[in-house]
Amino acid sequence: MSSPVGQKPFKYWFLRLFTFLAGASLLGLPIRSQEQHPDWQAEVRKCAEAQDWDSALRVVDREVARAPEDMDVRAWRARVLNWSGRLTEAETEYLEILEVSRNDPDNWMGLGVVYLREGKVEDALRALDRGVELDPKRADLRAARARALKANGQRIGARLEFQKALTLDPTNVEARAGLTSLRGEPRHEVRFGQNNDLFNFTAANHDGWVSLVSRWTQHWTTSLAGSFYDRAGIRATKFSGAITGRLQGWGALTVGGAAGHDNAVIPKNEAFFDVDHGWKVSETNLLRAVEFDCGQHWYWYQASRILTLNGTTIVHFPGEWALSLGATGVRSAFSGTGVEWRPSGMARFVFPLAAWKEKRLSGSLTFAAGTEDFAQIDQVGRFASQTYGVGLRYQIDARQDITGYASYQKRTNDRTDTSFGLSYGIHF
Repeated sequence: MSSPVGQKPFKYWFLRLFTFLAGASLLGLPIRSQEQHPDWQAEVRKCAEAQDWDSALRVVDREVARAPEDMDVRAWRARVLNWSGRLTEAETEYLEILEVSRNDPDNWMGLGVVYLREGKVEDALRALDRGVELDPKRADLRAARARALKANGQRIGARLEFQKALTLDPTNVEARAGLTSLRGEPRHEVRFGQNNDLFNFTAANHDGWVSLVSRWTQHWTTSLAGSFYDRAGIRATKFSGAITGRLQGWGALTVGGAAGHDNAVIPKNEAFFDVDHGWKVSETNLLRAVEFDCGQHWYWYQASRILTLNGTTIVHFPGEWALSLGATGVRSAFSGTGVEWRPSGMARFVFPLAAWKEKRLSGSLTFAAGTEDFAQIDQVGRFASQTYGVGLRYQIDARQDITGYASYQKRTNDRTDTSFGLSYGIHF
């Protein structure tokens, strides 16, 4: 009969071996799981650096599926949507997160940044105000709020907020750049210009002008201009002014007028209004934004009255490419004749050519057809024409630019008009 003393060690060691193997198996599960799911945040950052937004979203969607109640993971999804330019989806995601977790300043800042990119400045300020209230000692929150204040035209408040951000974090690059931009952002533009028309059937026309455009606040802009005309040796002058009001979500409305010493070669009086509205479409797709502009312009001559109705659509593409398509209807009423309408159309393509630091060179191509030049000395208003034009704009720096153009117009009866001009702008 075997002794129990001799059996105890064998059972004891067998139990220890079984416990060790079971523990090793259990420990192996999370190790293998981690091998299958590496650091997903690093994956997202890597995809973001490569701007591979589809892959980044696949990673965060996988993590959301594994932990749908984890608001930190949902916040990462909102960030990726924001980075990729899918702003409406990012806004929805942040709002759903904030229904559950309302005391995380990061989520309020994320929502505020999305609102700001969407142009919803007031909503952005409310979101960022809440974020600052939750954590007033965050420099990045202060800098984001300063950007929103600047976008809202509150330059003094933006400057104070950028200064608070630098006090909290003297190394904050965004806050320092924000202060610099506030000091150097021009609000006024003075422009000098000169135009020439060379005809094959009469003497040349020459025009000169100077203008001042002032943006007083985010909502109000004024413009003043003085023009000087030489029409086949007959001289005339004109003074014009306009005021523009802008309202978030509604666009811009411009009203203005002009009066001058006409000498029967330019309008004696003018009045006009213009409505402009734009929509941001995307920051990543081919179509970035669409802008629509329409207006009316009345001209009163000594012997005629002219009304123009115009509409222009501007389509913006990446890299400062843009296409403009316009149509104008001209209502003419000349002494001794009836009233008639004449149409005309225009297409203009703008594109970048080169860039060197602050310097920029861009070009444009223009084609127009229809009835035009009703304001010349003969006030014909009844000829058909096709116009081909080119333009250049050279931005010397943030405060100076030069623009030039040249065009060739072919009219009925083999008449032609070769035009060219130059302008120089100073921003301060």
